[in-house]
Amino acid sequence: MNLTLKIWRQKNASDKGRMVEYKVTDISEHMSFLEMMDILNESLVAKGEEPVAFDHDCREGICGMCSLFINGEAHGPDRGITTCQLHMRMFNDGDTITIEPWRATAFPVIKDLIVDRTAFERIQQAGGYISVNTSGNTQDANALPIPKYDADRSMDAASCIGCGACVATCKNSSAMLFVSAKVSQFALLPQGRVEAADRVMNMVHQMDLEGFGNCTNTGACEVECPKGISLENIARMNREYLKASCR
Repeated sequence: MNLTLKIWRQKNASDKGRMVEYKVTDISEHMSFLEMMDILNESLVAKGEEPVAFDHDCREGICGMCSLFINGEAHGPDRGITTCQLHMRMFNDGDTITIEPWRATAFPVIKDLIVDRTAFERIQQAGGYISVNTSGNTQDANALPIPKYDADRSMDAASCIGCGACVATCKNSSAMLFVSAKVSQFALLPQGRVEAADRVMNMVHQMDLEGFGNCTNTGACEVECPKGISLENIARMNREYLKASCR
């Protein structure tokens, strides 16, 4: 395939940035999207030009670092995948592909397609943990009977990889799907009940401090989420927040 790429180039956080057009040729439909980006960068380096900066790590759909906005969709036109799992067979010969970083005030651009997502880390640090007695009398996890339905829902929420697709997709740049997933994975288990009230209050407070918007109830975040995190988690977080507020 021969493709035209329109890519956001930005030297640093203070640079204005602009879209730059590139041509790539002989792209196999069996390549992943990031392999195609690698080929582009190899050609740029060979010509003495600055390669396009983009984030990646595992390339297995686990870490979420490869997050890109492709043709107006988070992680591209496929569903239930991250950008590194997107293959070029989803595109046609002669296509023009627009590639941008996440667009959110709380996710400032560092360089080109890389954004700073440490806001998520600060939200997690505000309450995304449990207290465990490690004095030598630690209780075995299997000693706490948990209904399978609750355990399954908790594990579904815990599958959130914190990529930020929900924020990039939401017209208000809301982080409520991410935060609700992190709240839910503990709220559904007895181990998380000790700090339940403080957790939801602190994490929601930090979310607001970071500058994320409120939920728009359009459901776009669930559609674009590579792990299919359910909107039910947002409803659960709202219930947890209401209960904590009424203490």
